[in-house]
Amino acid sequence: MDNGRSTDLLSAWDFDPDDDTLREECGVFGIYGHPEAATITALGLHALQHRGQEATGIVSFDGARFHSERRLGLVGDAFSDHDVIRQLAGNSAIGHVRYATTGETMLRNVQPLFAELAGGGFAVAHNGNLTNGLTLRSRLVREGAICQSTSDTEVILHLVARSRHSRFVDRFIDALVQLEGAYSFVGLTNKKLVGARDPLGIRPLVLGQLDGHYILASETCALDIIGAQFIRDVENGEIIVIDDDGIESIKPFVAQPMRPCIFEYIYFARPDSIVHGRSVYDVRKKMGAQLALEAPAAADVVVPVPDSGVPAAIGYARACDIPYELGIIRNHYIGRTFIQPTQSVRELGVRMKHSANRGAVEGKRIVLVDDSIVRGTTSMKIVQMMRDAGAREVHFRIASPPITHPDYYGIDTPEREKLLAATHSVEEMRALIGADSLAFLSVDGIYRACGYQGRDPRRPQFADHCFTGDYPTPLTDVDGEAPRQAALLAEAG
Repeated sequence: MDNGRSTDLLSAWDFDPDDDTLREECGVFGIYGHPEAATITALGLHALQHRGQEATGIVSFDGARFHSERRLGLVGDAFSDHDVIRQLAGNSAIGHVRYATTGETMLRNVQPLFAELAGGGFAVAHNGNLTNGLTLRSRLVREGAICQSTSDTEVILHLVARSRHSRFVDRFIDALVQLEGAYSFVGLTNKKLVGARDPLGIRPLVLGQLDGHYILASETCALDIIGAQFIRDVENGEIIVIDDDGIESIKPFVAQPMRPCIFEYIYFARPDSIVHGRSVYDVRKKMGAQLALEAPAAADVVVPVPDSGVPAAIGYARACDIPYELGIIRNHYIGRTFIQPTQSVRELGVRMKHSANRGAVEGKRIVLVDDSIVRGTTSMKIVQMMRDAGAREVHFRIASPPITHPDYYGIDTPEREKLLAATHSVEEMRALIGADSLAFLSVDGIYRACGYQGRDPRRPQFADHCFTGDYPTPLTDVDGEAPRQAALLAEAG
């Protein structure tokens, strides 16, 4: 296998402690049998860039050898060089964009991960988070496994390698049944492209086709960018096996009702994607309209917090018959993790990303619409920015419920004590943020925006644990020995 770069490098991007936006998960892409597999994979990853901006990688297979290129940074920077793409020879490839939810941002954690197994090479890329990943890792290490990364994705390689089944697909299934939590996998062997989705379908995965060649991807927008046809969503608990004989669907798990992550509609998926038959853009507008019904405000203009608040603000404005204005202009040319070397410069960080459009807000009562509040630090600065620009009143409306519980399935939410809504009432949050009023969309309101009458507490249609505390899977790493093991791993570096 060609390893590209092999040096461990810390990311050059600084984490901004004042940035309280939700962090994306990861994105995966795979194609089988196409003569331009690496190029198409790079384009697909570019469409999935919103799901992870820390690192990216592609592994290809040319019929005899696997080739790999894994780099820190953005897809466009990593794969714009034609020589890099040419080195990724072969007619099958998988790729990954990453935001680190487990494991540090070092090159050894960048996916796809690769291992030489008894039956040949196996590369794997993962979107999600295993809630028993640390527990499994601890067991594997005690039994003699040597781990090369600090990512929970490496667990799947070891489990496949240790399975006693002879066929690869059976070994893959043997590994999957030991996992808990959320995952969408794409994997590449010397004969097959495989995809798998967790039994509840928490993380997304779709099946497409381009010129007769099958594709697996996290979102439909990755199919659109290359002109591929969307076939269907991969079902919860389904394994897709693609080879020269065609496509096979395997369902090794006991059937369960699907519970996809509600945050795909609120924040993560691109607005032009279709998730489980619903337009993400339309759902976000409906969330805004529902929010207007639940929490109207006497105001002159509706202003979105760009970019994620835009569709909800459109829906809110239409439902309230209040003019929609771009009262905040986003700077698209600032890095999302701009290095701020001093506190005085750090104070200007939000203004470098967002600037007030004084002409749209001065002297007016405004409704600010955003998708969520995590820690509240950015919200405070944006409210103050509106007041500095002359807004007479600032009413904050959030197109999702208060986030009161952390996520363990691939969303980088802080510990519960750092979630503003977990430690403050809505009125306390309003006072802290400095708004004239503050309101959130209800949990039932989210479900109504998605076409349901409301949330069924006996069988919720979504994974909504960040709002309800109703975790859909066991949290073995949280409840068991894994916290101590995680601390030991951190100390070991």
